[in-house]
Amino acid sequence: MSEKRVNKGNNIILKIENLQISFTQYERGLKQRTFQTVKGMDLEVSSGELTAVIGASGSGKSLLAHAVMGLLPYNASMSGEMYYCGEKLTKMRQEKLRGNEIVLVPQSLAYLDPLMKIGRQIKKNRKDEKINQRLADIFSRYHLKEEVAKQYPFELSGGMNRRILISTAMIENPRLVIADEPTPGLDLKSAKRVMEHFRELADMGAGVLLITHDLRLAIETADRIIVFHDGRTIDEAVPTDFQAENTLKHAYTKALWRAMPKNGFANESKNTDI
Repeated sequence: MSEKRVNKGNNIILKIENLQISFTQYERGLKQRTFQTVKGMDLEVSSGELTAVIGASGSGKSLLAHAVMGLLPYNASMSGEMYYCGEKLTKMRQEKLRGNEIVLVPQSLAYLDPLMKIGRQIKKNRKDEKINQRLADIFSRYHLKEEVAKQYPFELSGGMNRRILISTAMIENPRLVIADEPTPGLDLKSAKRVMEHFRELADMGAGVLLITHDLRLAIETADRIIVFHDGRTIDEAVPTDFQAENTLKHAYTKALWRAMPKNGFANESKNTDI
């Protein structure tokens, strides 16, 4: 079990208050139907901190990433408040900061262009010496060989492509990194290594928001764990709280703890997905 980490960052990078997201769909012609997916989410991410949002697959937690990035679908409605570095995160600010100070490491490897070489994708077609040096530094940090820059995504393994997605984000020196389910389909060793990369980003001073359903990896990596269930933030804990069930507060969080392999998969709550 990891010890509670000391957060060296004092600045709140991202603050979300009562985030709510709903969708409108048409049924039978012009008849509309509205359903709410996110019913009330609250969280903070500080510089130098990795905050993990835990929830079952399909619970709507990935909408958090799209909301912060300003990439919700056209039929989505959002309410609540989002602040970035103390100021409201308006649509205009999202467009200005997206891909620069705020970056998204997406869940799907399909975000990589299969017809573009890796180097060009990471550098976004820029060719100046500064960006080339930045690419070399990133490759060194993530143990990628120089020749990878001349390869295509289909020539690399899933784990390597995960590192490429992180590299694409890091080329901009972001202040806030949002990782949306970054470890699906990876074996445990590869998944742990990917999580270590995000831990390193936080230790370098960035605020990292990790969205995942893997409680075990979150406990090993995060500074704080936000529990999301039924569209709401229901609990907040630190990794050391998961040393025993009686140190956890909410019944659902306790059910997640019981569902972990080391605790015997004693799953008494439906759809915990742990």
